[in-house]
Amino acid sequence: MRTRVEALLADTLARFRTLTPVRLVGDLIVLVAVVLLDLWPGPWAEVKASGWLLIAHVAAYLVLVPVRHVLPATAMIAGAAVPFGGPALIVVLSYTAGRRIESWVRAVVSTAITFVVVVLLWDWGARPLDIEPVYGMLILITIFGVGVALPFLVGRYLAQREALVRAMRDREARMRAEHKMLSRQVRLRERSRIAQDMHDSLGHRLSLISVHAGALALDPSLGDGQREAIGVLRSAALTGMEELRAIIGVLRAEDGPDDDPATRTVESIDSLVGDARKAGVLVSLVRGGQAHPLPSRVSHAAYRVAQEGLTNAAKHAPGAAVQVTVKYEPDALVVEVRNNPSRDGGPDGAPGVGLIGLTERVRLAGGILHVGALPSGGFRIAAVLPYEETALPDEPEDEQDEAESPRGIRKWAGVGSIAVASLVLAVIIGGFTYLGAQPVTEVVTQEDLDRIQEGQPESEVVALLPDGDEPLVGDGERKSQASPEPPGARCVYHITDEQSYLAKGTRVVRFCFRDGKLVEKKIHLQRAGS
Repeated sequence: MRTRVEALLADTLARFRTLTPVRLVGDLIVLVAVVLLDLWPGPWAEVKASGWLLIAHVAAYLVLVPVRHVLPATAMIAGAAVPFGGPALIVVLSYTAGRRIESWVRAVVSTAITFVVVVLLWDWGARPLDIEPVYGMLILITIFGVGVALPFLVGRYLAQREALVRAMRDREARMRAEHKMLSRQVRLRERSRIAQDMHDSLGHRLSLISVHAGALALDPSLGDGQREAIGVLRSAALTGMEELRAIIGVLRAEDGPDDDPATRTVESIDSLVGDARKAGVLVSLVRGGQAHPLPSRVSHAAYRVAQEGLTNAAKHAPGAAVQVTVKYEPDALVVEVRNNPSRDGGPDGAPGVGLIGLTERVRLAGGILHVGALPSGGFRIAAVLPYEETALPDEPEDEQDEAESPRGIRKWAGVGSIAVASLVLAVIIGGFTYLGAQPVTEVVTQEDLDRIQEGQPESEVVALLPDGDEPLVGDGERKSQASPEPPGARCVYHITDEQSYLAKGTRVVRFCFRDGKLVEKKIHLQRAGS
């Protein structure tokens, strides 16, 4: 309960902060218009109030009209319960409730409670024309539909359409932001591809230069000056590798699509191993199994695994023996590079950033990469790659939009309000049509009129006459233009069912009784305005 009160206070404060002069002036205009229309001497005033009673009515309006923004359902129900609440107040409160209430469950419940309140406060003893209760209920439903249901549905429809427009604007802004982000990702992926190529190709060549320079430095036939030059060359190669790693660190993001050059395939591993041997690396190549045709992405990933393994071995374990294995298993290709610990105590350490890109390459090829140290102290890189082409993993681009679509943007926003409003209008129009088809007065049919003859007993004549006595014209107007009544007779006047516009008046029949018998049946024309 405390949480709901705090939420209500927070919502009220938020509405006060968003209050603008335009909205304030608009609310004041609505308040003044409602008071002038509903309260005495307004045209829709139902209760004549003056003095302190009028001040109390105005105070109630001053409370209900502003409160409708904070407690729309409560204000609508209270407005229907106020005895002196006029049509303008009910329409304004219902419209605001339709705009403010978001949950359709609350909307239905609050409207149902309002209808119950209207039914309980309806003056059933003052039915127009003393019609049957079913007609009174129909009039009540009509008043409720026009005063409460239709304004509520109009407000709810407009609120739903505004929410739809707002959601579409938000989605458009989000799509523009996503487009910018996508453009940025394309640029980053291209930079990442360049960084990967630099690491895989240029980094490998610099490693070979460093290994060659180290091997030449061990030649006893060289002089001190040559050894110094070779040392400078080897130092420059190592410095170039460090700078290359720094540049790659700047360029790297997520790896982009594979470049997949035709010259870097699993068959090119032989030349890769040969280049390493020429550089002085103790490397051996082991092939096994029956060769199997490979997709280009898989073949290129196998080449990169061997290249990265040789580069890491030359950098982290100089002088150590290296073994490259390419084995065609029954269900997958296995490429493995393992090296022994460094023999000369050269630098060892964690593998560089190249393994990050290599892991992604293998994943995109549908394989799995294993990287780790060996119990003997060496290092091992192994990849298991499939023989079949696999689909690239999809990035979840529009999943969030699809998940939010039912709540943020609704295709059928407002359709429910339109359907219910149409139903309410159909009930109102049908009710008025039904009421219009009902007679508003009891008339004497021509058939009964022909059956009634002078001299009949009064009881038989009365049995044929209508029970009601509600004419289309007043009692005085029924007889003002009739001939004088027979002396000593009791006369009743009824309207006949045969009327004519050309007659410019109402046909009235007079039945006069004396001594228990009908002594006169006479029809005359009661002209209007006479």
